[in-house]
Amino acid sequence: MTVIENEYLKVAIDLKGAQLSSFFNKQTNTEHLWQADPNVWPWHAPNLFPVVGGLINNQLLVNGEAYEMGRHGFARQSEFILLEADEVSASFSLPHCEKTLQVYPYKFDFQVLYTLIDNSLRITYKVINLDKKTIYFSVGGHPAFNVPFNKGEKYEDYYLEFETDEHLEAQMLSSGGFFTGETHPVLTPGNKLYLTRQLFDADALVFKQLNSRMVSIKSNKHDQSLSIEFPHFNYLGLWAKPGADFVCIEPWLGCADTEGHQVNIDKKEAIQSLHAGHVFEAPYFVSV
Repeated sequence: MTVIENEYLKVAIDLKGAQLSSFFNKQTNTEHLWQADPNVWPWHAPNLFPVVGGLINNQLLVNGEAYEMGRHGFARQSEFILLEADEVSASFSLPHCEKTLQVYPYKFDFQVLYTLIDNSLRITYKVINLDKKTIYFSVGGHPAFNVPFNKGEKYEDYYLEFETDEHLEAQMLSSGGFFTGETHPVLTPGNKLYLTRQLFDADALVFKQLNSRMVSIKSNKHDQSLSIEFPHFNYLGLWAKPGADFVCIEPWLGCADTEGHQVNIDKKEAIQSLHAGHVFEAPYFVSV
């Protein structure tokens, strides 16, 4: 476990998955990160790479050849290497190896960099192409935040506030978690989406056309809030396991397959490409 800390926040990160395991607000003595109850949902904040979402038949197609790949990729299940750490920052690396090449035929170094900046945590995804060819990948976050923040409060006291007014159209998902090509409206006045126990009964809400690049968790009962800013991520997922006391706010560069439409990795929707020798970086921010 690696811990970084400043006067506002104390953050812990596991080597497995380079996963954030605690996001503690020292000003209010509040643990904001879901604590991975194995009887409910056994994760805190998985990092998703080299795919986001599910693949048809759990297969990734590269140059017409099928590779076995589970939902959200292998990074969240992998042991990372701690590259360096100081009081307020830590960097983790997952380099390619014989095991990864069997399921993802590219040479890479996937890094997750954490830096505290006052009352914010910057989480940066970095991909280094160590191959002699262009590599293709998706990347994203899946952090789960405790709702309610405090004992004695109700889940329904809380809402998500978008940066700007939105006409929210969520992508319809099949029972297998694949896009159907259809959308449905998420009724909400202005820029607020109120949390209810039924909101995620039909799976995640996935948005492809948001104008906002920041979403905040707020309450009707007090002024405490937590914000996620994702300037470089074009897709956003919202999810909670029905009945659980958390909400996931998930910035994505990539998404699940569309039902009945299995394509080569370079043709996947929202796929990222990186030329040989080049470096990709995309940060998002969690603030209190």
